[in-house]
Amino acid sequence: MPSEKNRELDQEAELMRSDDARRPEAAREEELEVPEDALGTARRLWEAASGQRWRLVVACVCSVLYVAGSLGATAYSAGLIDLLWGNIQQCYATGTPFVVSFDNGGLQILTFFGIWTAAWAAYTVQVLVMASFAERLNLRLREKMAEKLARLPLSYYDAHQPGDTISRATNDLDKLSEVLQRGLLQLVIAVCMVGGAIILMAGYDLMLTGVFVAFGLVASLVTKVVTGYTLKLAARRQASLGTLTGRVEEAYSGRAVIKAFCREDASLEDIRAAAEELSDTSGTADFVTNAITPAIRFLMRLCQVSVGLLAGGMLVMGQISVGVFQAFFQYVMQASEPLTQLSLTVNMLQGALAAAERVFALLDEDEVVPDPVRPAELPEPVSGRVAFEHVRFGYAPDRTLMKDVSLVANPGQKVAIVGATGAGKTTLINLLMRFYEVDGGRITLDGVDTRELTRAELRRQFGMVLQDAWLFEGTIAENIAYGKPGCTREEVEAAARAAHVDFFVRTLPHGYDTMLMSDAENISQGQRQLLTIARAMLTDPAILILDEATSSVDTRTEQAIVRAMEAIMENRTSFVIAHRLSTIVDADLILVMEQGTIIEQGTHAELLAAGGAYAELYRSQFA
Repeated sequence: MPSEKNRELDQEAELMRSDDARRPEAAREEELEVPEDALGTARRLWEAASGQRWRLVVACVCSVLYVAGSLGATAYSAGLIDLLWGNIQQCYATGTPFVVSFDNGGLQILTFFGIWTAAWAAYTVQVLVMASFAERLNLRLREKMAEKLARLPLSYYDAHQPGDTISRATNDLDKLSEVLQRGLLQLVIAVCMVGGAIILMAGYDLMLTGVFVAFGLVASLVTKVVTGYTLKLAARRQASLGTLTGRVEEAYSGRAVIKAFCREDASLEDIRAAAEELSDTSGTADFVTNAITPAIRFLMRLCQVSVGLLAGGMLVMGQISVGVFQAFFQYVMQASEPLTQLSLTVNMLQGALAAAERVFALLDEDEVVPDPVRPAELPEPVSGRVAFEHVRFGYAPDRTLMKDVSLVANPGQKVAIVGATGAGKTTLINLLMRFYEVDGGRITLDGVDTRELTRAELRRQFGMVLQDAWLFEGTIAENIAYGKPGCTREEVEAAARAAHVDFFVRTLPHGYDTMLMSDAENISQGQRQLLTIARAMLTDPAILILDEATSSVDTRTEQAIVRAMEAIMENRTSFVIAHRLSTIVDADLILVMEQGTIIEQGTHAELLAAGGAYAELYRSQFA
């Protein structure tokens, strides 16, 4: 069904995608992972976290307490070291052994240990609470996305690649959760640690603090420049990875065609070239990414050496004490690492906000028109009279496909729909099933406007057999019974016999319990289509829709299926989309469509006698 839009009216979208594909690679590389509205996205995340915000507040408070404990322990160590150093010097001068007692430094050591224990406890609490907050928010967004995907119209899936939707529901949410657990707290800790350390260092000595700040500014500048370059490399790597993945998937799904045309070597060469490009790009990206941290650490080690030399000279001259010397050196080390990671953390948070922005973009998509609060009821039993009354429809607001389509399918009639590819045949069925909503006019079932029915009630009246046979991984019996949960094995086998499936199923090693693998590739395409026909027969619907249902079977099997279809279509309204006109010559009503409009309608004999488009199409097949 979704392919109809692409075939009929998606040329403009295809051109837009083609233009995007033709853009220079350098232009695409500039599309870095940065949010368009960071504040707006952050505000929406805060709103989505209602009921869980206290966890975030607790985590942030614990982070601040951890930083305060870490910096406070270092400040306390200055006095502790001076106390112990003074006691050691006094014992050395008097020749007595140095012993630490509760009154002689022991209490201070226990206090120092207690400060670090409190800092460790605060860090542990914030990690646990933040992990709970991130996962609960992730779960809430996943639930919203699951509900949203069920309410999105078919037009959304026509306009978006499956991989894009799956990526938003999995990769983007996983990235958001991971960054919330680590990146946000890293940012809070880094800002507090660097700011607090600089303030405390300034309280000891402004000159030494100035040396640290100078090195810190240089390190931050280098990090910012290199990080921007690494983001570009990361974008190139992702583009190369996408190219390689696409070529591998293409080669796998088209392996039969590749072998048929002896293109194995050429296909392998394409994949090898994509893999080498990915390897080169990844090598450069990994080198730059992994080299920046040691480079910044080298700068900060130079800072530590400079501070150590200056502070050592001040210590020798008696300008600072031993405790202050070691405390200042600890502050330099405590602030160096967060300063190194600060820019990387900011970029990581930007990527998470960009991922959240994509999630919210999906959540903001237009939804299907909701079912009526008080739905109408169909008469029992459903006779199957279908009427299109002056229907107008277009896949885009500015492009109308169907301008004024009217038709009546009386109960029990076989209605055939023919026309060239893109004429609007499947669109007609899409509107009948309410996969799309009409822009004007109405469609009725037994006199009831289909918009007054719930979609579930409407679609329960239809049985569909599509040109593309869809089967899931499971047994043959489970696939046949898909549309009628709880049916018996006898009902499944009866439907299989009616669809001429039974004869080949019983030749399989496990019969109806044979497992169908991925894409049901362990049976032929024709057999897959026979199973979908059996599935439709089992539901015993009031109306049948057959979209070129016999396109993948041989002529003899087609004739048998046509006879089976005639039996099941007896006293049922049926819509048959057909390219082979031999299958619909006995139709009660034939609709000839062109560019979304019904240009001819009548029986086979009437349309041949008219000598119009149908007669020309028929002669082209049987001349």
